[in-house]
Amino acid sequence: MFNIINNKEESYAIDGTLFDVYNNLGSGFSEMVYKDALEYEFLKNNMPFEREKEFKVKYKDTFLKHKFYADFVVFNNIILEIKTIECFHASHYNQCLNYLKISGYKLAILANFNLISLEYKRIIDSKKK
Repeated sequence: MFNIINNKEESYAIDGTLFDVYNNLGSGFSEMVYKDALEYEFLKNNMPFEREKEFKVKYKDTFLKHKFYADFVVFNNIILEIKTIECFHASHYNQCLNYLKISGYKLAILANFNLISLEYKRIIDSKKK
């Protein structure tokens, strides 16, 4: 099973950035505002990232037409999904698991900025070694 310790420093850096954005903006904005603020912080802190990273689904010997777009890939191997919802649902976890499956990455962080306080969950693809 994947060990979170492998990405400990990177994961903590992302967590700190999430809290910094939340502490400065609070709740109530749209996802786009939080994504813009995160992009600003990633650039300012020299954290490598890609925004709206495209992933294709491989099926047998071809790639399917539908593509998925992760909000961010940070440090070249951690998916970061941003939400502004009342609470997480199974579909949000499944979305992250699908991104992990098609990307080959082992860790996703699901963050919700629309509560009284920042909520975030680490999602690990337990099938990765």
